[in-house]
Amino acid sequence: MGAAEQLIRRAHFVLNRIAVGANAVGTLVLFVLIAVMNVDVVARGVFNAPFRGVVEVVIFSMILIVFLQLPDVVRVDRLTRSDGFLAVIGEKRPDIARLMARIIDAIACIFMGLIVWTMWPEFVEAFGSCHYFTPPDFGPEPSGNFWQDFNDANARCDYFGTPGILKAPWWPARLAIVFGVALCCALFAFKALTGARQPERIHLDPSVAESEAGERDA
Repeated sequence: MGAAEQLIRRAHFVLNRIAVGANAVGTLVLFVLIAVMNVDVVARGVFNAPFRGVVEVVIFSMILIVFLQLPDVVRVDRLTRSDGFLAVIGEKRPDIARLMARIIDAIACIFMGLIVWTMWPEFVEAFGSCHYFTPPDFGPEPSGNFWQDFNDANARCDYFGTPGILKAPWWPARLAIVFGVALCCALFAFKALTGARQPERIHLDPSVAESEAGERDA
């Protein structure tokens, strides 16, 4: 194994671990969302006091869940697709099927890169609107108190939500989109380089089919 190939494999391994970690974080966000929705149901039904801002929490959480778990979906080859044509070709010409799979992964990498290229300026603009590290265009000047200055900066951010109920800065959601899609782009690039994705077979081998039929009969 050459040094370049070994480096590619190590980088691919690191990206896979990051994808698994992001998936775990997305799962935790999902649990928090379930808890919030259950609290809202109980509060509405028992105390007639609905949880304020539950709609905003759901919107924000769904963005995080989708784009934090998307890279792991790409990693395990479970992104929505149709491999029927590749599977048919792969039964007679596996070399052509592998080449076509690499081309498809390369195209997917390009599209993911275009999404990152589009979303990155929006993230930069949303983050810059808070003026965490630069003098603000409006609002109170930095006081030197970290927590107070942080809250003042959050109040300046571009936000989504309803004033007086719940507001949240846009930049964390856009950062999650950029991070998730950029990681998908890198994973697709490695799949295209290494040919790691294999089209799923749509026909079972006769021996496997007979074995499964015998298990069902038993």
